[in-house]
Amino acid sequence: MASNAPIGVFDSGIGGTTVVKELIASLPNEKIIYYGDTARVPYGNKSKETIITYSRQIAKFLLEKEVKAIVIACNTASAVALETLRHELTVPVIGVVKPGAKAAAEATKNNKIGVIATRATVNSGIYEEFLHKTDPKIHVYKQACPLFVPLVEEGWIDDDVTRSIIHRYLDGLLKKNIDALILGCTHYPLLAEEIGKVTGDKVKLVNPAFECAREFRYVLEENDILCEEENPHENEFYVSDDPASFAGFANSILGEGSVKKDNVFIKNFD
Repeated sequence: MASNAPIGVFDSGIGGTTVVKELIASLPNEKIIYYGDTARVPYGNKSKETIITYSRQIAKFLLEKEVKAIVIACNTASAVALETLRHELTVPVIGVVKPGAKAAAEATKNNKIGVIATRATVNSGIYEEFLHKTDPKIHVYKQACPLFVPLVEEGWIDDDVTRSIIHRYLDGLLKKNIDALILGCTHYPLLAEEIGKVTGDKVKLVNPAFECAREFRYVLEENDILCEEENPHENEFYVSDDPASFAGFANSILGEGSVKKDNVFIKNFD
């Protein structure tokens, strides 16, 4: 695979643009082809079989675009479908869960780590698996936060309702004396400032999107497919529904003008 081939990124919806932002910062020469499954979001309340089916469909589409590697930007799909795709595909595939777990294990001082995520990610047990492989003495405390995604997508970030819900979800975790908290959904880093006001300075917030971008660079280097030459390109964006809303949200993350409304394409699966 040529080093100047694009990289593929997919998410259950629009939150994966937080991963795209980190990838652009870490890998400025790489062209990105992004797919957001906006018609079928959220994945967090769907079955394992359904999530794997959706992930296979999207990965096949990205391979048709001749991507050289794939990032599963969705924590839920990373937790449920990563190993299946790695087994079935011929290109490198990385998720956001393992890099986030690794960073949290390095950050904790008292071996008490909190994980907030979708129900599917929480129920998968994938963060505990990675954390306990790193250090069996680590205690993991989990909390599903299903309301965070719609709050972010409504733009209710600096809002009393959101702050109340953050307390509702996190007060119990904080009683466990955690000193690291994994933001286990691509939407959650957008709430990091408000979450940080609740957790305080003693709790390290871990953003798997940032850690994934850093890890992905190593993957490209190890496979000798890192694009090291300046490569003028325009990233491509595909969604399964409502491209205008996607463009508006993506520009709020990536910077105004990064995604043009007439340059987001619809791709559905039968």
